[in-house]
Amino acid sequence: MKVLELAQIMAGPTCGMMLADMGADVVKVEKLPGGDDSRGYQEPRVNGVSAPFMILNRNKRGIALNLKKEAGREILLRMVRDADVLTENYRRGTMEKLGLGYDVLSHVNPGLIYCAISGYGRDGPYENKAGFDLIAQGFTGLMSITGEPDRPPVKTGNSIADINAGILAAVGITAAYAHKLKTGQGQVVDTSLMEAGLQQTYWHAAMYFATGESPGPTGSAHLLAAPYQAFRVRDGWINIGGANQANWERIANVLGHPEWREDPRYATNTARMAHLPALTADMETVLRERDQADWLAAFDQAGVPAGPVASIGQALSHPQAKARGMVVDLTHPQAGPTRALGCPIHFSATPTRIDRHAPVLGEHTRELLAEYGYDDADIDAFCKEGVVQDAALAGFTAS
Repeated sequence: MKVLELAQIMAGPTCGMMLADMGADVVKVEKLPGGDDSRGYQEPRVNGVSAPFMILNRNKRGIALNLKKEAGREILLRMVRDADVLTENYRRGTMEKLGLGYDVLSHVNPGLIYCAISGYGRDGPYENKAGFDLIAQGFTGLMSITGEPDRPPVKTGNSIADINAGILAAVGITAAYAHKLKTGQGQVVDTSLMEAGLQQTYWHAAMYFATGESPGPTGSAHLLAAPYQAFRVRDGWINIGGANQANWERIANVLGHPEWREDPRYATNTARMAHLPALTADMETVLRERDQADWLAAFDQAGVPAGPVASIGQALSHPQAKARGMVVDLTHPQAGPTRALGCPIHFSATPTRIDRHAPVLGEHTRELLAEYGYDDADIDAFCKEGVVQDAALAGFTAS
């Protein structure tokens, strides 16, 4: 699969990274001047290189192209001729203003899969509104269900709408690619941060559709099952998953209170949900008596799903994360040795690969233009005219 990634910052690059990990030849087409906006994120930087840019753009080749110049648009159209996919996350109408809308690109290549990731989708009353992850989390209700009750609204700690939109785009592209392989036909794949946020509300939407009432925040607790939340122990916090009756009965036994299984307040999930504050207090009274490691060993032995509330560093350093290849080592020409997140999907016959650092701005410009039939004189002229940027001529000074 040949992919041209015109998308930037997070949602689109997440999509391109996943496709690249799974074997696609992804070419990141960055704007001039400056490239992907995430290159400008000042902190943290590694030897002057943006860490946020590097984490999302490994496994891609990069070309720096000025699409506001006619020669730049002509270069892109030549690249589109044998591409399978083009991704972009500009505001609605931007590509059309450049003369590079789907109508133009599909005329050049009828088999092109054109994937657009936007704030609210390509139709409806908000089709022309810009979107960011924070705005999407508020708009879709995610901030109304996150955090503790009776506290100010809070977003999730990660950019969940951005990341999920990238995943949805990758899923849509692979489905459209299967269709293309059967029919030769391309199409538009359209998703948005709004839809990516709404998709995360399955349980909450079920409650609203069933009752007409919007659920609110529950902290770490589940809105449908108990006990299923974080509990304080003597030296920190652990999560305990009592999402069914069998696990609840095991939990009561591990805590040394088998009588709780018959207690009218706790005997059923409905009763436990109705008496959740009391249940939480009773459990924490016992849990505070021992350390995290002791409790996790006891719950593991009983077959109860439980785990630590870890920091990001602890999670990335855990042997299980390493065993699953979720931490990979790369070497960047400017930043030096770096680490990145691995691919979360595993294949028995077609394993993923992560062997290319995030490109320096224009790192593969000359290589790619040569592949598309331009000679050195053409490329030198493009560089002189500001149509492209060749990182080799810049001495890898761009970040």
